[in-house]
Formats: sequence, C-alpha cells, structure tokens
Amino acid sequence: MTNGLARSSVRFRPASFVGTLVALVLGAAVVAACGVLLQTGLTASLTPARYAHAPVVVAADQAVKIQKKVADDVETVEQATPERARTDAALVGRLAALPGVAAARPDTAFPLPATGRTPALTGRGIAALGIAGPGDTLVEGRAPGANEVVLDAETARAAHLAPGASLALTAPGGTANYRVSGLAAVQQAGPTAWFADATADRLSGHPGRVDAIAVQPREGVTAAALAAQVRQAVGGDARTFTGDGRGTVEHPALGGARTMLMALGGTFGGYATMTAVFVVMSTVALATGQRAREFALLRAIGATPRQIRRTIAAEAMLVAPLAAALGILPGLALARWWFGQLVERGAVPADIRLDVGPLPMIAAVLACTLAALTAGFLAARRPSRMRAAQALGEASVEPPRPGRVRTVLGLLFAAGGCTAAGVASALDGDKAAQVALGVVMCLMVAVALLGPWLARAAAVVLGAPLRAGGAPGSLAADNARANARRLASAITPIVLVTAFCGTLLILQSTVRHTTGENVRAGVTADHVIGATGPGLPAGTAERAARVPGVDTAVGLLRTGVVYENAGQLGSAPVLGVDGDPARLPKVLDLGVRSGTLADLGRAPDTIALSATLADAFGAEVGDRVPLWLGDGTAARPAVVAVYDRGLGVGQALLPRDAVAAHVTAGYDSQVLVADAPGADRAAVAAGLGGLAGAAVTDRAGFVAQSDKDLELSGWANTVMAAVLGGFAAVSAANTLVMTVLDRRREVALLRLAGTTRRQVRGMMRWEALLVASTGLAVGTAIAGATLVPVARGVANSAPYVPPTLALPLVGGVVLLCLAATGVPVRALLRTRPAALGAARQ
Repeated sequence: MTNGLARSSVRFRPASFVGTLVALVLGAAVVAACGVLLQTGLTASLTPARYAHAPVVVAADQAVKIQKKVADDVETVEQATPERARTDAALVGRLAALPGVAAARPDTAFPLPATGRTPALTGRGIAALGIAGPGDTLVEGRAPGANEVVLDAETARAAHLAPGASLALTAPGGTANYRVSGLAAVQQAGPTAWFADATADRLSGHPGRVDAIAVQPREGVTAAALAAQVRQAVGGDARTFTGDGRGTVEHPALGGARTMLMALGGTFGGYATMTAVFVVMSTVALATGQRAREFALLRAIGATPRQIRRTIAAEAMLVAPLAAALGILPGLALARWWFGQLVERGAVPADIRLDVGPLPMIAAVLACTLAALTAGFLAARRPSRMRAAQALGEASVEPPRPGRVRTVLGLLFAAGGCTAAGVASALDGDKAAQVALGVVMCLMVAVALLGPWLARAAAVVLGAPLRAGGAPGSLAADNARANARRLASAITPIVLVTAFCGTLLILQSTVRHTTGENVRAGVTADHVIGATGPGLPAGTAERAARVPGVDTAVGLLRTGVVYENAGQLGSAPVLGVDGDPARLPKVLDLGVRSGTLADLGRAPDTIALSATLADAFGAEVGDRVPLWLGDGTAARPAVVAVYDRGLGVGQALLPRDAVAAHVTAGYDSQVLVADAPGADRAAVAAGLGGLAGAAVTDRAGFVAQSDKDLELSGWANTVMAAVLGGFAAVSAANTLVMTVLDRRREVALLRLAGTTRRQVRGMMRWEALLVASTGLAVGTAIAGATLVPVARGVANSAPYVPPTLALPLVGGVVLLCLAATGVPVRALLRTRPAALGAARQ
C-alpha cells in the first residue's frame, strides 16, 4: 500500500514535489562539482616529456612534511614548497658509480632574459644535453668552455648567430659576454643555452645544487632493479621517481595545484556539502510538513505510523535519486568551468585533465537521498504518532511550540557557536581564523533548529511597526505570530545567504582594503623599478644607487617560507632585502612595533616578522623561530623586529643573501628608490630607466605586484561566495514560493471575507520584508561573529564592509523576497476565491 500511496502522491500532486526536486538538483550539482575537484586533486598527474627517456629520476621532495600525533595515530602533514626544491650535486657521482647505472646526468634550468638579439632562453649545463632523448645533440661546433655557450640551432638561425659570434647574457649569477662555441638540435626544449657545467653551476644562483638527476640503466638492467639500487643509494637525501611520478619533477607546480584542488574540493566542498544537505533537509521537511492534513487523514482512516513513515521513505526513494541524478550534469559543467578558470589563471598546469569518475556522482546521489530520507522521517514523526481520532484536528493548527528535543539541540548548537566565537576572539593570528571557521556552521544549525522561536521573536519585535502600515501590515503581523513555523522556513535560507556570502565577500574586501592601506602607508619610495623579464639583473640595486640624484636603492627578492602553527603547516610571502637594512625605512615604513630593522642582516640568520606571523609563532624580538625557506631548507633565524604592515608588503623580511640560493630564480623582483633631497624627480626617473631590464614606475608598481599575489585567493573567495550564495538564494526563493502556494485556502478565505487583491498583495509584501529584515539581521550577526576573529587573524584589522558590497547584498535579499512572494501571489489572485478554496492542496 505504501508504494502505491507514494506513486500516487508524486503522480497526482507533482506541484508538492517541485520545490523538493529543485533543492535536490541544486544540492547534487554542488556536491558533485566539489567532489570532482577533490578527486582531481587526489589523482592529478602529468606524463613525463623531458624525462620520458630516463626510467629513473632523482630529485628533492617538493613539500615540507611533519608528523603530528592524532589520538593514538601519527598523521603526516605536508605543505608544498613556495620555490623549487633541489638536491645535492654530489649525488651525481654516487649514482654514477652504481653497478646498474650507465649514466647519471645532472639537470638544472634557470631563466635568461631576452636580449636585443635572442628571445628569453633557458640556461642549462652541457651535461643535460641528451636527457630528453638521443635527438638532442651537437650538430655544429663543440662543447662550451668556461666563457662559451651552445645555442639551439633554431634560436641561433633566427638571431643570425653562428659559432664564433659573441653574445651578452644575463643569468641569476651575473651578466657577461659569451662566445658561441656550437649549435645543438633539440626536440622539445625550446630556446636553450648550454654552458659548461661549472659555469652553469655558478650562473644558476644555487651552486652545488641541481634540479634533478636523470639516471640511465646499463644494458639488461630493468627499470625496477635500477630504481631499487638508486633508492638504496640516495637514502633519505632525495626521492626516487619512476613512471608518471617523473612528471612531478618536470612540473614542481603540480604539488601546489593538487593541494589547492584538494582544499577547494575538500575544505570548501565539506562546507558546500553541509550546506546542500542542510538546504535539502529544510526543503523536504517543509514539503512534508505542508502535507500534515493528508497524513492526518490517513491516520483517521486507519493507517499505522509505520505505514506513513514507509510512505515518506518510498516518496524519497522515488524523487531523490532521480533529482540528484539530474543535478550531476550541471555539477560537471560547474566543475569544468571552475577547473578551466584555475588553468587560465595559472594556478593549475594546463596539461592536467579533470578527473571525472563515478565516486563524486555516487556521493552526490547518496548524500541527497539520505538527506531527503532523514528530513522526511523527522517531519513525519509528529503526524505519524498522532492518535487517529485527533489527527485531523491537530493537523489544522500549527503546534504551539517546537519540540523539546529540537529546542535543546538548538540551544546546544547556539551555545557551541557563541563559545567558539568567544574562544576565537581571545586567540591571535591564524589560530583565531581556524577556530572561527566552525562558528558559522554551528550558528546556522542553531538557527534552523530554533527557527520558530526566532520567527516568534521577530514577529513580536516587528509587530508594532507592521501594524502601523494599516490593514495589510496588521494582517502580516498576525500571520507572523500565528504561523511562526512557516515563517521560520522562509527566514532560514535568507540567513544562509547573508551569513555565507557576507563572510566570504567581506573577508575578501577586508584583505584588499588592508593591503591597499598598508601599501599606501608603507611604500614611501619615490620610484619603484620593476622587471621587464623574469627578474632584475644581479646588481641592479647597486647600479641604481649610483644614478645621480638617488639617495637610497634597496632591492627586494620575493619568495616565501613555510611555518608550523598549531600542528598545521602554512606559507607566507617574504621579502629578501638587498642592501643596507638601516636605509630600509627611507623606502618602506612598515610600522615597526618592537626592535629595529637596522639589525636585519647584521648576522646571516636574522628575520623581521609581521605582527600576524609573530603571533602565529608566539615570538618576540630576540627569539628564534623555526621555519623552512622557499626550497624547504630548515632554518632558525633570530627575530630582530616586529612590524604591523605585513599584508600586501611581506609577512617577513630576510637578508637577500639568506634566501637567494633557496629560490627558483635568484632575480630581484623590484628595487625601491628614494631621491636625495632637492633632486629632480623626472631626471632621476630618466636615469633609472636607462638600467638594463628595468621599468620605472611609482608606488603603483608595487601595488600591482602585490595584487597579483592576492588575485587568485580573491577570485576563489568570490567564486565560493557565488556558488554557495547562488545555491542558497535559489533555495530561499524556492522555499518562499512553496510557502506562498501552500496558502491557497488562506488567500481564498481572506478574499471571501472582503479583503481586496491590493490588501492581500500588501500583506504578502510586508511579510516578505519581515522575512528579509529578520534574515539579514540574523545573518549579519552570524557573519560578524565569524569575521571579527578571522579578519584579525588574516588581516590584523577589523572587518571592512564597503557600501558597494553591503548595499547590493541587502538590496538583492529584499528583491529576492519580494519577487519570490509577489509572483506566486499574483498567480493565486487570478483565480476566483471559491475555486481557489476548493483547489487541491
């Protein structure tokens, strides 16, 4: 009987299931999209190209790893290194001596800026010629000597260069003239310059370190046997890569891309899944609650509680899997668009392919189906347990108050959210931000459980202003008090929209605002020299200081460090300072809180920290802080200063000499220049413009560089807000439409009692405004409780809410509520009251 009832309900009353269908489709789409990104992050790999002919490759691990004890287990936590990690060149000789090794070739690449005669080149040692295959070989001339270079034949022909010609090249290790000693044919390396191995080691900027070692086996030695020998020989000094793992060595950015995809699909996907389940359960509960009269009639004619619950389960099994399956295609489209945007922005290597497997789809269908089943059972609990003789009477009125279990759970979640907000407000730095992330979810669950009480309170507080609006306002106030449960169903998704969108968008606006303020106040240089290529040539700061009219020139090398905080690893942008740090205040005013920047570089192991990073370390001036430099090298520098203006400038300052050998390419990013008193600013700018590879701007050039670092995170926050906010907005509109259409008989009764169409529309508009104002107020409170500690932890400032963000958000919520109630009300008013009252609910 129950299956028949379920099929009949779906067949003859499809309108009752439209709202549920919409929520399930959207929920499945969000869950599937996040699941696909997570799966791609877990399985992403790249087929080796350069190392395709080397069965075994030895390289450093491109991640920092620590062991963390969780309960009785040990968990490995890792963070991708900001720069390319390298291995000791001494391993080449050790590997070449193995019995199964025919050749072990070191491979190091460093960028060479374009010259007037050649395009941008990749510099390598001559020992690397042939790693990509036997087709890479000398075709003219001979191998390079100490001051010589071999060019690829195609680049040489385009530049009209032949063996014997002279060419000036700039490398991280310096600029010099080189004689072209030969030409080489290459298959896929692109424009390349090969130097003598000792010269390449010096020019690379990291002498004694190599990017990778390509190992070739002797005849008869299998790749597996070779890998075993190599792995035993290198021990823990490096990692051994075979198969597709060699692609990771070619593309070090793959590790960071996988981490980011897993964070998007896992962390954000977790919140998105919880939101989707939350919305689905809310919508299904509303749809089931609206059918209380139907269940009461079934009880009155003898249906047992078990039969009603089985009917609800059968309906969910008929609707939920189909609706969730319909949401998979939109979810895949969202995942493809999202992934394509990440590739376009350079956050993910272009050769990675989206991994569309069955697991995310199955997870989406199961999550939505289980949510629908759970919500249906909970909503049917009261009507199924009513006595048959009382069922119809009790179904005609709303329960006077929510159940005790629901109220107690709601109070517990509210207390938990408030406690977490209080704990977060008492913490500093990233710890506050981490604790605050759970505040919004706790408080959202509390709002869902305590929604009827919240609606009653809103009706009491806003009742007097509503009654001042005449008959429509008075009707709206009375309806709000009498039907608090229905009102709560409409308020909850509005709270969801406001809380999630407000948190993500205001956090981003706070970061941007603080960054702009820090750069405007902190960068006091008269000129900023930027690079026209991969970086500024070595010694640019010294040459700039010799330009007439220049008082101070300080070079900045942008890199990053990895640090541990509360058992988690994080990374922070760092500036390597080239020059006398005592002159740094002439070009940068960082708002030093304690210590002095003049002590930076007095010893090689010193560091200046922003207040945010110092709080994360719990460090003060004089303390030593454990961290990892850009390539993963461990260090413990001593803190010599703590400053306030870190965001947008640099979270830490280190001497350039301490970081230059630990970056991918040792070029300065910028040089900050201060004019001497009375100097002609235009003349100084013209003199600086004559430096090779330099582009002279004002502080706007520094801002542009800083904005590049924040662009990806800002875009990611905006997309997350759009995905969650759009989903919640559609769900809110869906819920409002469902609640209005369920009031057919109420509208008919009002019309028969003499209420005009205009008064009915006015009543609905007042109710919509009550829903919008209550949802905005509660959502803003939740967002505020979350944002205060997060903004302090991330930006070391209070949340910044620009009018251009607040006004559209408020206006959008109000228009959403008015439209989602006004359209269905107009549809109801087109039907005569008698026919409307007799219509099937």
